[in-house]
Amino acid sequence: MVLALQQVTKSYRTSEGPLTVLKEIDLNLAAGRSLALTGESGSGKSTLLHLAAGLDGPDSGLVIVAGQTISNLGDSGRAALRRGVVGLIFQQFNLIPSLDVAANLAFHARLAARYDAEWQSLLIAKLGLSDLLKRYPEQLSGGQQQRVAIGRTLAARPRLVLADEPTGNLDEATGDAVLALMMELVAETGASLLMVTHSTRLAERLDERVHLRAGRIV
Repeated sequence: MVLALQQVTKSYRTSEGPLTVLKEIDLNLAAGRSLALTGESGSGKSTLLHLAAGLDGPDSGLVIVAGQTISNLGDSGRAALRRGVVGLIFQQFNLIPSLDVAANLAFHARLAARYDAEWQSLLIAKLGLSDLLKRYPEQLSGGQQQRVAIGRTLAARPRLVLADEPTGNLDEATGDAVLALMMELVAETGASLLMVTHSTRLAERLDERVHLRAGRIV
């Protein structure tokens, strides 16, 4: 398994006392598989994704990524995991405004010491970015920015891709096209994909589906 959650519980402190967001979650994602995580707002989808990325830790239970138990890693170990093993794609594109498209695309791969010029060129071609390499994020449409964000993540060839509503800021047609490209390229790398989405229609395009309700898988 590339990702395994075992009896994971997560709570947050509030002025009214602890709020349990995830309750005894068990989840497995095998190599090369894609899984859609659906649920209403507040059901715990993004929290689960953050735990899988090592951006937060569980109160109890285990989060295991590529054979490593995240709770056994310090901050530097989790950061290294996100550089080399886990790739993140968010609804907000999070491009670096001072870098042009070419530099944004190469950023994570260079940080992880995994830059591959041939793979980079293939990503640029497949994502339709060849004519945009000298532009800056502010000069791009939403769909173009998300394609750059996808390319930046996949340039480092992560084993696990975590996508949080990656088409949420796009219109339906653009979102469908971007999702199709993302899934094609993720499959080409052999990575696993965990995608949070509120859309049942988009979820049906992935291999597996899990629904969260009030912090539990139903």
